[in-house]
Amino acid sequence: MKLHWIDMVIVILSLLAAVGVGVWFSRKQNSTKAYFAANGSVPAWAVGMSMFATIISSVTFLAYPGAAYAGNWILLVQGLMVPIVLLGMIWFIVPLFRRVIRLSTYEYFERRFGALARYYSSLAFVLEHFAKMGTILYLMGMAMATFTGVDITYIIVFIGIVIILLTYLGGMEAIIWMDVVQGFLLILGGVLAVGILFWLTDGGAATIFQVAGEYDKIDFGPYDWNFHERTFIVLVVNGIFYAVQKYGTDQSIVQRYLAAKDEKSAKKASYMGVLMSVPAWALFMFVGTCLFVYYHLNPSPEVAALKSDQVFPYFIANELPVGICGLIIAALVAGAISSIDSDVNCISAVIVEDYYGRLKKNATDKQKLLVGRASVLVIGILSIFIALLYVSWGGEGVLGTLFGLYAIVSAGIVGIFLLGLFSRRANWQGVYIGIACAVIFTAYAILTTTSVEAADGTKKLMLDLGDYNFSHHTLMLGVYSHLIVLIVGYLASLCFKTPLANKELTVYGYLEERKREKETHPSPSL
Repeated sequence: MKLHWIDMVIVILSLLAAVGVGVWFSRKQNSTKAYFAANGSVPAWAVGMSMFATIISSVTFLAYPGAAYAGNWILLVQGLMVPIVLLGMIWFIVPLFRRVIRLSTYEYFERRFGALARYYSSLAFVLEHFAKMGTILYLMGMAMATFTGVDITYIIVFIGIVIILLTYLGGMEAIIWMDVVQGFLLILGGVLAVGILFWLTDGGAATIFQVAGEYDKIDFGPYDWNFHERTFIVLVVNGIFYAVQKYGTDQSIVQRYLAAKDEKSAKKASYMGVLMSVPAWALFMFVGTCLFVYYHLNPSPEVAALKSDQVFPYFIANELPVGICGLIIAALVAGAISSIDSDVNCISAVIVEDYYGRLKKNATDKQKLLVGRASVLVIGILSIFIALLYVSWGGEGVLGTLFGLYAIVSAGIVGIFLLGLFSRRANWQGVYIGIACAVIFTAYAILTTTSVEAADGTKKLMLDLGDYNFSHHTLMLGVYSHLIVLIVGYLASLCFKTPLANKELTVYGYLEERKREKETHPSPSL
């Protein structure tokens, strides 16, 4: 299907608007603090909306409806853990980072456990987000190619250039304000899709809920105590560690803590970003449920031949009226831009602070800004290149390699962070032993679960240890690596006599500060 010219105009205008926002804010980008942290001047609600838009990417736009269409809502369980964990941790994570780091999240890791911990964690972030950017660009390009009939290569390059211009010109402030618009577009796209599915389905919402109930589509099972399959308990445990990793160790989130006006605003923004994300994930799950009911009642041979994550794009292209189709496609593109522009800026910040700034300690702020801008160009071009490799390798290969490498290199990041926060006794020697154990375990798990094609065309495991192969669900791999660092790192630390860590780098320093504040400024009695 080729888009109607009205829909095409809507999509093109949304892209031009992104470039325009970058141009508008370009005059303010005269320092690294402005370029990477918006001079700490952005209001809480905008920062929160930016966090939301960054997390709710075009992957969510496509993957969540596809998952709900094919199965149930179990994928949402991971997201449901985020507010539960963060509401208990954000009150001290935000002030910690605003107090102890200049720009890079991984500066905290160095102050707590030395330079190797900083390089290890920052490299993990870079690898993860390169893989993520390539995935998002590829998925968005595939969807847009379906809608427009334009070759996916041209789409990826064009959208990539728009992202580079927005990020290069406008810095973090332009990204945040563009994310605000894109966040509203994402919500609007999901609401419009549900509304139209209600309208097109005979019997409307009542029929959708009835059929969905009959087929257990709005369900979070299976509920077995089983770590070998994707069960409720697996998603719960994985979601807990995902929440800590995202909001405690991810530069794209921590950098927004620094962009807020003050500590109170940063906390408000975090709560807003978290509490908006869960309903949005549920909304797109519900889109998939509605699609299942609609095509169950209106069978289509074409739809039956599609993969589950292709059903929503098919519906958009074939069922939506002119104008509405353009808005929803614009929301899809907005989801890609809001995730990738943030990643490009944040990887650039990591390169400037964790690598260039350490190699050239006397570098001026002007020199750092120049390196930051150059990094944005290089990172943006590399993300386009990775997406194109994904296209040429048929969706396999390079990104699978990147994800595997990231899984090995990032083993135990949450374990390092939690040890740093909650144990003054943990030291760099013990943590490095924990990291080594986690890397070895992760490499074993990946090698014994990854198949490669042999010369005769058959598939075989890279390393086959028979009954000793890693057999649990892949979502548990990250959980185990974090636990290994947490447990082994703490126990190994007890073998080395080192001074207790500075309280200011742990939760205990924050608790003492709060206690002093209460003693100095007691609450008035009633």
